[in-house]
Amino acid sequence: MKNMLTIISNAVCRITGRNVGAQTVSELLVDLSEYVSVTSPAAPALAQTRRQPPKPPPVSTRALASAQTEQPDQLDGPGARVVVSRSFADFTSQATFDIKKCDVHRLEEGPPVQAELTRDQGLQYYRVMQTVRRMELKADQLYKQKIIRGFCHLYDGQEACAVGIEAAINPSDHLITAYRAHGYTYTRGISVKEILAELTGRKGGVAKGKGGSMHMYAPHFYGGNGIVGAQVPLGAGIALACQYQGNNQVCVSLYGDGAANQGQLFESFNMAALWKLPCIFVCENNKYGMGTSVERASASTDYYKRGDYIPGIRVDGMDVLCVREATRFAADHCRSGKGPIIMELQTYRYHGHSMSDPGVSYRTRDEIQEVRSKSDPITMLKERMLSNNMASVEEFKEMDVAIRKEVEEATQFATSDPEPPLEELCNHIFSNDSPLEVRGTNAWVNLKSVS
Repeated sequence: MKNMLTIISNAVCRITGRNVGAQTVSELLVDLSEYVSVTSPAAPALAQTRRQPPKPPPVSTRALASAQTEQPDQLDGPGARVVVSRSFADFTSQATFDIKKCDVHRLEEGPPVQAELTRDQGLQYYRVMQTVRRMELKADQLYKQKIIRGFCHLYDGQEACAVGIEAAINPSDHLITAYRAHGYTYTRGISVKEILAELTGRKGGVAKGKGGSMHMYAPHFYGGNGIVGAQVPLGAGIALACQYQGNNQVCVSLYGDGAANQGQLFESFNMAALWKLPCIFVCENNKYGMGTSVERASASTDYYKRGDYIPGIRVDGMDVLCVREATRFAADHCRSGKGPIIMELQTYRYHGHSMSDPGVSYRTRDEIQEVRSKSDPITMLKERMLSNNMASVEEFKEMDVAIRKEVEEATQFATSDPEPPLEELCNHIFSNDSPLEVRGTNAWVNLKSVS
């Protein structure tokens, strides 16, 4: 009771601007009655003197036209909620943030320890990360409803990796990843509608309903690969094509800590170093390869040093600005003709390895919750922008509502669009080829393949 009295007394103190030290309920009622008499309709002038909000700073006519909220800044009566109109001119347009220093291997210096962020960039990064998060949570729901079947590896928790990388490279650069590919499919330009429709196996999916979770593609994005580590030598081959064509492009070849001990990685490292290929090898270290922690799977968990003769950097993969600055550094390294570089992103997945993995048999719920509360990439960016007056809480709420609506509309499409017809089963086997007959499961079934 005494603690409750203290809390209410402090609240009255903040409202009235007077010291309130009630020790009993009766004393508290006296204090409250005095405050009620002060703010009653009988004393409107004094009430406005105490509670009138500060007038907003003068802004241009154009800024006022673009204001997010324009509501009266006067009180209708006692107890009315105060809302102050704000325009875009009120916000900080750009800020500089300190970011975590990267560990480096075979480099004299690493990426910068400060990052500039404009308001527009921050809102864009937030929108993309939140869209990926909501899309993955919806995929989780559809899978549990048995609308999505088969393999399904979700990306929630790791959004800063995909968004930070995409912010630092060009649309004409290339990217290839493993089977946890939904986030990169979105950042490479595919809509939520096409991604969810692919997960549900519908005709309107990005791979026309025939690829599923692990096999999605976009211009300059080569999937989605189901075989552990197989995308790494493919990425080295794409980098070889960039070098051969002399187009000043780079290839980002991603793999997880679970694939880091694959022999084909080291073969790729060797060839890329010999030929100085413009390839950024990225290890998304989310601490667990399926259900095995990195400490139990790898004699050395310094994945950024695994290239030995290849330079490497270890990055905070939960901070979108850290990832962006490190990727810019790595891309500049490759474009300057210095050869490949390895980038280890220390990140964390909130879901299990796949939807068949509950994710709590080899780690505790407390561990997951601790990462969510201390290192969530979306929350980190949001708090940075709010604390530096780069956006308002209402603006983020409006964005969240719009994202939820977009995902819900995409879900409606993904669950109502028809499945691909049987006659399209063998299409797109070859590219730019004349139609050809394909034998089916027996000699009496003939299908046609159209490019």
